[in-house]
Amino acid sequence: MRLMIAPQLLAWWDKHGRRQLPWQKDRSPYRIWVSEIMLQQTRVETVIPYFERFMASFPEVEALAAAGDDEVLAIWAGLGYYSRAHNLLKAAGIVVTQHGGELPRDFDSLVALPGIGRSTAGAILALAHGQRRAILDGNARRVLARVGAVEGWPGKASVSRTLWRLAEANTPSERVRDYTQAIMDLGATVCLRHRPRCGSCPLADCCSARKKGLTTGIPAPRPASNRPLKRSSMLVVQRPDGAVLLRRRPPTGIWAGLWSLPTLANEESARDWCGRVLGCRPAGQAELKPVRHGFSHFELEIRPIHLPVSAPPRELHDGDQWRWHDGEQELGMPAPIRRLVDSLEVGAGGPR
Repeated sequence: MRLMIAPQLLAWWDKHGRRQLPWQKDRSPYRIWVSEIMLQQTRVETVIPYFERFMASFPEVEALAAAGDDEVLAIWAGLGYYSRAHNLLKAAGIVVTQHGGELPRDFDSLVALPGIGRSTAGAILALAHGQRRAILDGNARRVLARVGAVEGWPGKASVSRTLWRLAEANTPSERVRDYTQAIMDLGATVCLRHRPRCGSCPLADCCSARKKGLTTGIPAPRPASNRPLKRSSMLVVQRPDGAVLLRRRPPTGIWAGLWSLPTLANEESARDWCGRVLGCRPAGQAELKPVRHGFSHFELEIRPIHLPVSAPPRELHDGDQWRWHDGEQELGMPAPIRRLVDSLEVGAGGPR
Protein backbone atom coordinates (compact mmCIF):
# COMPACT_ATOMS: atom_id res chain seq x y z
CA MET A 1 0.00 0.00 0.00
CA ARG A 2 2.99 2.34 0.32
CA LEU A 3 3.06 4.43 -2.83
CA MET A 4 5.56 7.04 -1.58
CA ILE A 5 3.63 10.05 -2.88
CA ALA A 6 4.87 12.48 -0.22
CA PRO A 7 8.04 13.70 -2.02
CA GLN A 8 6.20 14.62 -5.24
CA LEU A 9 3.29 16.11 -3.33
CA LEU A 10 5.49 18.26 -1.11
CA ALA A 11 7.55 19.50 -4.06
CA TRP A 12 4.34 20.51 -5.82
CA TRP A 13 2.95 22.20 -2.70
CA ASP A 14 6.13 24.23 -2.23
CA LYS A 15 5.38 25.88 -5.57
CA HIS A 16 1.59 25.79 -5.85
CA GLY A 17 0.15 25.26 -2.38
CA ARG A 18 -2.32 27.57 -0.68
CA ARG A 19 -0.74 29.55 2.16
CA GLN A 20 -3.00 32.58 2.57
CA LEU A 21 -6.17 30.96 3.89
CA PRO A 22 -7.50 32.77 6.99
CA TRP A 23 -6.96 29.82 9.34
CA GLN A 24 -3.33 29.53 8.21
CA LYS A 25 -2.41 32.98 9.52
CA ASP A 26 -2.66 31.79 13.12
CA ARG A 27 -2.55 28.01 13.37
CA SER A 28 -4.01 27.77 16.84
CA PRO A 29 -5.81 24.47 17.56
CA TYR A 30 -9.05 26.37 18.07
CA ARG A 31 -8.92 28.11 14.68
CA ILE A 32 -7.90 24.89 12.91
CA TRP A 33 -10.76 23.04 14.61
CA VAL A 34 -13.39 25.59 13.58
CA SER A 35 -12.10 25.69 10.01
CA GLU A 36 -12.05 21.90 9.70
CA ILE A 37 -15.65 21.64 10.94
CA MET A 38 -16.78 24.33 8.51
CA LEU A 39 -14.93 22.69 5.63
CA GLN A 40 -16.76 19.40 6.04
CA GLN A 41 -18.75 19.01 2.80
CA THR A 42 -18.26 22.73 2.06
CA ARG A 43 -15.91 24.48 -0.37
CA VAL A 44 -13.15 26.80 0.83
CA GLU A 45 -14.57 29.77 -1.09
CA THR A 46 -17.87 29.42 0.73
CA VAL A 47 -16.28 28.92 4.14
CA ILE A 48 -13.90 31.91 4.20
CA PRO A 49 -16.44 34.71 4.96
CA TYR A 50 -18.24 32.53 7.50
CA PHE A 51 -14.97 31.69 9.24
CA GLU A 52 -13.93 35.33 9.43
CA ARG A 53 -17.29 36.40 10.89
CA PHE A 54 -17.22 33.49 13.34
CA MET A 55 -13.73 34.39 14.57
CA ALA A 56 -14.66 38.05 14.91
CA SER A 57 -17.52 37.05 17.23
CA PHE A 58 -15.86 34.13 19.02
CA PRO A 59 -12.07 34.68 18.89
CA GLU A 60 -11.33 31.98 21.45
CA VAL A 61 -13.00 28.85 22.76
CA GLU A 62 -14.15 30.54 25.97
CA ALA A 63 -16.16 33.08 23.98
CA LEU A 64 -17.80 30.29 21.98
CA ALA A 65 -18.60 28.28 25.11
CA ALA A 66 -20.28 31.33 26.65
CA ALA A 67 -22.40 32.01 23.55
CA GLY A 68 -26.04 31.10 23.12
CA ASP A 69 -27.54 29.00 20.35
CA ASP A 70 -29.02 32.05 18.62
CA GLU A 71 -25.69 33.88 18.50
CA VAL A 72 -23.92 30.93 16.89
CA LEU A 73 -26.71 29.97 14.51
CA ALA A 74 -27.13 33.56 13.32
CA ILE A 75 -23.53 33.49 12.03
CA TRP A 76 -23.79 29.91 10.75
CA ALA A 77 -27.10 30.42 8.90
CA GLY A 78 -26.67 29.65 5.22
CA LEU A 79 -23.64 27.40 5.68
CA GLY A 80 -25.85 24.35 6.05
CA TYR A 81 -25.42 21.07 7.96
CA TYR A 82 -26.44 22.80 11.17
CA SER A 83 -25.56 19.88 13.41
CA ARG A 84 -21.97 21.07 12.93
CA ALA A 85 -22.76 24.34 14.68
CA HIS A 86 -24.59 22.60 17.52
CA ASN A 87 -21.69 20.21 18.01
CA LEU A 88 -19.15 23.05 17.99
CA LEU A 89 -21.07 24.75 20.78
CA LYS A 90 -21.36 21.54 22.82
CA ALA A 91 -17.71 20.68 22.32
CA ALA A 92 -16.60 24.19 23.31
CA GLY A 93 -18.39 23.80 26.63
CA ILE A 94 -16.62 20.49 27.25
CA VAL A 95 -13.23 21.95 26.31
CA VAL A 96 -13.69 24.78 28.81
CA THR A 97 -15.11 22.72 31.68
CA GLN A 98 -13.10 19.52 31.27
CA HIS A 99 -9.90 20.52 29.47
CA GLY A 100 -9.10 23.93 30.93
CA GLY A 101 -9.95 25.77 27.72
CA GLU A 102 -7.32 23.89 25.70
CA LEU A 103 -8.31 21.60 22.85
CA PRO A 104 -6.92 18.13 23.71
CA ARG A 105 -3.65 17.16 22.08
CA ASP A 106 -4.25 13.42 22.30
CA PHE A 107 -6.27 11.64 19.63
CA ASP A 108 -8.69 9.71 21.86
CA SER A 109 -9.75 12.78 23.86
CA LEU A 110 -10.19 14.76 20.66
CA VAL A 111 -12.45 12.23 18.92
CA ALA A 112 -14.53 12.01 22.10
CA LEU A 113 -15.71 15.59 21.51
CA PRO A 114 -19.02 16.07 19.68
CA GLY A 115 -18.64 16.44 15.92
CA ILE A 116 -14.97 15.40 15.72
CA GLY A 117 -14.31 12.18 13.83
CA ARG A 118 -11.15 10.33 12.90
CA SER A 119 -10.18 12.50 9.93
CA THR A 120 -11.02 15.82 11.58
CA ALA A 121 -9.02 14.86 14.68
CA GLY A 122 -6.10 13.87 12.47
CA ALA A 123 -6.23 17.19 10.62
CA ILE A 124 -6.30 19.20 13.85
CA LEU A 125 -3.34 17.33 15.34
CA ALA A 126 -1.33 17.42 12.13
CA LEU A 127 -1.98 21.05 11.20
CA ALA A 128 -1.88 22.55 14.69
CA HIS A 129 0.78 20.37 16.34
CA GLY A 130 2.65 18.62 13.53
CA GLN A 131 1.72 15.18 14.81
CA ARG A 132 1.93 12.33 12.33
CA ARG A 133 -1.77 11.66 11.83
CA ALA A 134 -3.48 10.54 8.65
CA ILE A 135 -6.51 12.32 7.25
CA LEU A 136 -9.20 11.16 4.84
CA ASP A 137 -11.40 14.13 4.03
CA GLY A 138 -13.15 14.29 0.67
CA ASN A 139 -10.13 15.73 -1.15
CA ALA A 140 -7.57 13.30 0.30
CA ARG A 141 -9.95 10.40 -0.31
CA ARG A 142 -10.26 11.29 -3.99
CA VAL A 143 -6.48 11.62 -4.46
CA LEU A 144 -5.70 8.33 -2.74
CA ALA A 145 -8.52 6.44 -4.45
CA ARG A 146 -7.21 7.48 -7.87
CA VAL A 147 -3.54 6.98 -7.13
CA GLY A 148 -4.27 3.51 -5.77
CA ALA A 149 -7.08 2.72 -8.26
CA VAL A 150 -9.39 1.89 -5.38
CA GLU A 151 -12.72 1.15 -7.00
CA GLY A 152 -16.09 1.33 -5.27
CA TRP A 153 -18.00 3.89 -3.25
CA PRO A 154 -15.80 5.24 -0.39
CA GLY A 155 -18.79 5.09 1.95
CA LYS A 156 -18.66 1.29 1.78
CA ALA A 157 -16.82 -0.13 4.81
CA SER A 158 -14.36 -2.29 2.86
CA VAL A 159 -13.45 0.58 0.51
CA SER A 160 -13.04 2.96 3.43
CA ARG A 161 -10.68 0.53 5.20
CA THR A 162 -8.52 0.28 2.08
CA LEU A 163 -8.34 4.07 1.76
CA TRP A 164 -7.42 4.48 5.43
CA ARG A 165 -4.58 1.98 4.97
CA LEU A 166 -3.35 4.07 2.04
CA ALA A 167 -3.66 7.25 4.07
CA GLU A 168 -1.73 5.82 7.01
CA ALA A 169 0.99 4.32 4.80
CA ASN A 170 1.61 7.52 2.84
CA THR A 171 1.61 10.06 5.65
CA PRO A 172 5.27 11.00 6.18
CA SER A 173 7.08 11.47 9.47
CA GLU A 174 8.61 14.78 8.36
CA ARG A 175 6.73 17.88 7.22
CA VAL A 176 3.45 16.24 8.12
CA ARG A 177 1.76 19.64 8.47
CA ASP A 178 2.72 20.57 4.90
CA TYR A 179 1.81 17.13 3.56
CA THR A 180 -1.63 17.31 5.15
CA GLN A 181 -2.30 20.69 3.58
CA ALA A 182 -0.79 19.51 0.29
CA ILE A 183 -3.04 16.50 -0.20
CA MET A 184 -6.10 18.62 0.60
CA ASP A 185 -4.95 21.35 -1.80
CA LEU A 186 -4.27 18.86 -4.60
CA GLY A 187 -7.75 17.41 -4.30
CA ALA A 188 -9.33 20.85 -4.17
CA THR A 189 -7.46 22.43 -7.09
CA VAL A 190 -6.13 19.67 -9.39
CA CYS A 191 -7.57 16.23 -8.66
CA LEU A 192 -11.11 17.49 -9.13
CA ARG A 193 -14.18 15.29 -9.01
CA HIS A 194 -15.13 16.27 -12.53
CA ARG A 195 -12.55 17.11 -15.21
CA PRO A 196 -9.42 16.52 -13.13
CA ARG A 197 -6.37 18.44 -14.34
CA CYS A 198 -4.16 15.38 -14.77
CA GLY A 199 -1.67 17.28 -16.92
CA SER A 200 -0.85 19.51 -13.93
CA CYS A 201 -0.79 16.74 -11.33
CA PRO A 202 2.52 15.86 -9.64
CA LEU A 203 1.24 12.30 -9.10
CA ALA A 204 0.26 11.66 -12.72
CA ASP A 205 3.11 9.22 -13.35
CA CYS A 206 2.19 7.02 -10.38
CA CYS A 207 -1.60 7.34 -10.63
CA SER A 208 -3.01 3.85 -11.24
CA ALA A 209 -6.46 5.15 -12.16
CA ARG A 210 -4.94 7.32 -14.90
CA LYS A 211 -2.87 4.43 -16.26
CA LYS A 212 -5.93 2.17 -16.37
CA GLY A 213 -8.25 4.81 -17.80
CA LEU A 214 -10.43 4.75 -14.69
CA THR A 215 -10.11 8.37 -13.57
CA THR A 216 -13.70 9.37 -14.31
CA GLY A 217 -15.12 6.40 -12.37
CA ILE A 218 -12.93 6.70 -9.28
CA PRO A 219 -13.99 7.32 -6.65
CA ALA A 220 -17.38 5.80 -7.39
CA PRO A 221 -20.35 8.02 -6.55
CA ARG A 222 -22.84 7.20 -3.86
CA PRO A 223 -25.30 4.57 -5.13
CA ALA A 224 -28.26 6.30 -6.72
CA SER A 225 -31.43 6.57 -4.72
CA ASN A 226 -34.69 8.28 -5.52
CA ARG A 227 -35.08 11.08 -3.02
CA PRO A 228 -38.74 11.40 -2.08
CA LEU A 229 -40.50 14.75 -2.43
CA LYS A 230 -42.09 16.09 0.75
CA ARG A 231 -44.43 19.05 0.79
CA SER A 232 -45.00 21.44 3.65
CA SER A 233 -47.35 24.42 3.92
CA MET A 234 -45.72 27.24 5.87
CA LEU A 235 -47.41 30.38 7.10
CA VAL A 236 -45.99 33.82 6.39
CA VAL A 237 -47.88 35.74 9.07
CA GLN A 238 -47.15 39.46 8.77
CA ARG A 239 -48.16 42.41 10.93
CA PRO A 240 -48.97 45.84 9.43
CA ASP A 241 -45.46 47.04 10.39
CA GLY A 242 -44.00 44.26 8.23
CA ALA A 243 -42.75 42.01 11.04
CA VAL A 244 -43.01 38.29 10.24
CA LEU A 245 -43.85 35.61 12.80
CA LEU A 246 -41.14 32.98 13.30
CA ARG A 247 -41.07 29.85 15.40
CA ARG A 248 -37.99 28.03 16.66
CA ARG A 249 -37.49 24.55 15.21
CA PRO A 250 -37.24 21.59 17.62
CA PRO A 251 -33.76 20.79 19.01
CA THR A 252 -33.46 17.69 16.81
CA GLY A 253 -34.29 16.98 13.19
CA ILE A 254 -33.91 19.22 10.16
CA TRP A 255 -32.91 22.82 10.84
CA ALA A 256 -32.62 21.98 14.53
CA GLY A 257 -32.86 25.05 16.75
CA LEU A 258 -33.19 27.50 13.86
CA TRP A 259 -35.92 30.09 13.44
CA SER A 260 -38.37 29.16 10.70
CA LEU A 261 -41.94 29.81 9.59
CA PRO A 262 -44.75 28.00 11.42
CA THR A 263 -45.94 24.86 9.66
CA LEU A 264 -49.58 24.24 8.86
CA ALA A 265 -50.97 20.79 9.63
CA ASN A 266 -52.77 19.11 6.74
CA GLU A 267 -56.09 18.97 8.54
CA GLU A 268 -56.21 22.66 9.49
CA SER A 269 -56.91 25.73 7.35
CA ALA A 270 -54.69 28.79 7.51
CA ARG A 271 -57.56 30.93 8.79
CA ASP A 272 -58.39 28.44 11.53
CA TRP A 273 -54.73 28.30 12.56
CA CYS A 274 -54.63 32.07 12.78
CA GLY A 275 -57.69 32.13 15.02
CA ARG A 276 -56.46 29.31 17.23
CA VAL A 277 -52.90 30.51 17.71
CA LEU A 278 -53.17 34.28 17.40
CA GLY A 279 -56.79 34.87 18.35
CA CYS A 280 -57.52 36.91 15.27
CA ARG A 281 -58.54 36.50 11.65
CA PRO A 282 -56.17 37.35 8.79
CA ALA A 283 -56.92 40.37 6.64
CA GLY A 284 -56.36 38.20 3.59
CA GLN A 285 -54.72 35.06 2.32
CA ALA A 286 -52.46 34.47 -0.68
CA GLU A 287 -50.38 31.52 -1.82
CA LEU A 288 -46.85 32.55 -2.72
CA LYS A 289 -44.54 30.84 -5.19
CA PRO A 290 -43.42 27.39 -3.92
CA VAL A 291 -39.80 27.03 -2.80
CA ARG A 292 -37.73 23.88 -3.37
CA HIS A 293 -34.88 22.85 -1.09
CA GLY A 294 -32.79 19.68 -1.28
CA PHE A 295 -31.64 17.63 1.69
CA SER A 296 -29.38 14.59 1.52
CA HIS A 297 -32.28 12.13 1.70
CA PHE A 298 -35.28 14.04 0.37
CA GLU A 299 -36.51 17.11 -1.49
CA LEU A 300 -38.69 19.61 0.34
CA GLU A 301 -41.26 21.78 -1.41
CA ILE A 302 -42.34 24.69 0.76
CA ARG A 303 -45.74 26.12 -0.03
CA PRO A 304 -45.85 29.57 1.60
CA ILE A 305 -49.20 31.08 2.53
CA HIS A 306 -49.14 34.82 3.18
CA LEU A 307 -51.43 35.90 6.02
CA PRO A 308 -51.47 39.65 6.76
CA VAL A 309 -52.99 40.37 10.17
CA SER A 310 -54.40 43.77 11.05
CA ALA A 311 -55.88 43.13 14.49
CA PRO A 312 -53.30 42.97 17.30
CA PRO A 313 -52.53 39.27 17.86
CA ARG A 314 -52.63 37.92 21.37
CA GLU A 315 -49.61 36.86 23.40
CA LEU A 316 -48.23 33.51 22.31
CA HIS A 317 -47.68 30.59 24.65
CA ASP A 318 -44.03 29.50 24.97
CA GLY A 319 -42.89 33.03 24.18
CA ASP A 320 -39.24 32.03 23.87
CA GLN A 321 -40.21 29.76 20.97
CA TRP A 322 -41.94 32.53 18.95
CA ARG A 323 -40.65 35.83 17.65
CA TRP A 324 -41.89 38.70 15.50
CA HIS A 325 -38.96 39.37 13.19
CA ASP A 326 -38.63 42.93 11.92
CA GLY A 327 -35.27 42.52 10.21
CA GLU A 328 -33.38 44.46 12.88
CA GLN A 329 -31.80 41.44 14.59
CA GLU A 330 -29.62 38.75 13.06
CA LEU A 331 -31.28 35.38 13.58
CA GLY A 332 -30.29 31.87 12.65
CA MET A 333 -32.67 30.98 9.82
CA PRO A 334 -32.37 28.28 7.16
CA ALA A 335 -31.27 29.76 3.83
CA PRO A 336 -34.57 29.17 1.96
CA ILE A 337 -36.57 30.66 4.84
CA ARG A 338 -34.30 33.70 5.04
CA ARG A 339 -34.67 34.30 1.31
CA LEU A 340 -38.42 34.01 1.59
CA VAL A 341 -38.61 36.41 4.55
CA ASP A 342 -36.24 38.85 2.86
CA SER A 343 -38.51 38.92 -0.20
CA LEU A 344 -41.23 40.62 1.88
CA GLU A 345 -41.34 44.37 2.14
CA VAL A 346 -40.86 45.32 5.77
CA GLY A 347 -43.40 48.00 6.55
CA ALA A 348 -45.46 47.40 3.43
CA GLY A 349 -47.24 44.35 4.74
CA GLY A 350 -47.02 42.26 1.61
CA PRO A 351 -44.79 40.29 -0.71
CA ARG A 352 -42.77 42.07 -3.35
